[in-house]
Amino acid sequence: MYHSKVSSRGSVAEILTPAQVIWVADSLRALRGFPKAAQYNLGYALRQVQLGQTPLDSKPMRTVGQGVYELRDRDDRAWYRVIYLKKIKNEVHVLHCFEKKTNQTEQKDIDTARQRLKRLKEQQQKELKHGKQGSEVGNA
Repeated sequence: MYHSKVSSRGSVAEILTPAQVIWVADSLRALRGFPKAAQYNLGYALRQVQLGQTPLDSKPMRTVGQGVYELRDRDDRAWYRVIYLKKIKNEVHVLHCFEKKTNQTEQKDIDTARQRLKRLKEQQQKELKHGKQGSEVGNA
């Protein structure tokens, strides 16, 4: 069901070392609520992302933000989605997991992912700022 394409970017260590998955808010709990087959399929696709590969059923979610992608699966009952921020600095941030009954993604799910991405970027900026200040203090 999935096709992988090995990324040509990154060092050999980055490619061979799986990225850490960071689950934002209730994403892991939501994924665990999916049927077992969807959990397996999306888990496999997420593992490919961790390894720097691109799953076949992944698409950019530009409506959420740059570098954000969606993993997709479905069964007779519903569509299952995992929205994540691609592998950066050996981390994959899963922003939102949800199921839907229609072909279109509801605005509330897009908004949830956007808000979580915004908070994540704010947190990363704070960490970067504090890290730089700490190193400047250490060098003084």
